[in-house]
Amino acid sequence: MAIKIGDTIPSMKLMTVTAEGPKEISTDEIFKAGKVVLFAVPGAFTPTCSIKHLPGFVENAAAIKAKGVDKIVCMAVNDAFVLGAWAKDQHVDGAVMMLADGSGAFTRALGLELDLVARGLGIRSQRFALIAEDGKVTHLAVEQPGGFEVSRAEAILEHL
Repeated sequence: MAIKIGDTIPSMKLMTVTAEGPKEISTDEIFKAGKVVLFAVPGAFTPTCSIKHLPGFVENAAAIKAKGVDKIVCMAVNDAFVLGAWAKDQHVDGAVMMLADGSGAFTRALGLELDLVARGLGIRSQRFALIAEDGKVTHLAVEQPGGFEVSRAEAILEHL
């Protein structure tokens, strides 16, 4: 069952990209205190993710943070090295925290996995965005397959 508004973000360990390389981080450290926008993409370097989704959050990072958001987090079922290369390619420059869910365990815990095995991509994350305050989900926007409306940066900015 998918996570819903009012639910607590599951406590897990993931990897994030830092200037020193990949670093383990707990979801508690990310979400426990403050307001966090998390958006997830099916995969780094994929077309919609690279042309629209991540760039939208990078471009709107200051406006989103001006609405009281403490962290903006991009998650993908890719390893931290891939996310590090993608962040560099996309000129993220620290505007967005890159979160690697390499095995998809966090995505499964959220109930938001996407089976792309038939397309040669394995199990990925659905495209979604959520807002969490002090570890609780206050807004959840999951795209229909192939969609890119409710999880884009501008839609989240309007919701904030």
